[in-house]
Amino acid sequence: MCNPEITVAAVTRADGRFLVVEERIDRRLVINQPAGHVEPGETLLEAVVREVREETAWLFTASELVGVYLWRHPGTGRTTKRFAFGGAVSDHREGQQLDEGIVGTHWLTPDELKAREPQLRSPLVLRCVEDYLAGRRQPVAAAAALDLASALEIPAVGL
Repeated sequence: MCNPEITVAAVTRADGRFLVVEERIDRRLVINQPAGHVEPGETLLEAVVREVREETAWLFTASELVGVYLWRHPGTGRTTKRFAFGGAVSDHREGQQLDEGIVGTHWLTPDELKAREPQLRSPLVLRCVEDYLAGRRQPVAAAAALDLASALEIPAVGL
């Protein structure tokens, strides 16, 4: 079995709504947390801060680890290991060009996310929100300093 792709995601809430991005993936519009791949030489924490800024123009400050998830795409068979960090955003750069494929950002309630379940990029989007709301959290230090190689060694919850 090949190693999973290592990704990071940000779970941030304000006024009962969660920050999500609407992005075009293979000509389909999907909803996802601000998320992406960890680049070589980057820690997981550096990656999530970079991805949130690139995809939403917000500065993300991680305060906790919501969870580590393993998911296999039913169509492609690719396996992803996602490290979801909880935290807050600030310093919005109005007018910043967002990453290629990002159509826009939204703040959605959990019910609005559930209503859009067919549009979610993967089941991980809703699972991360549900775990966050259930209070499943670990100290951010549990994963912040990990890099691509060390992230492979951390156990994940499968979906």
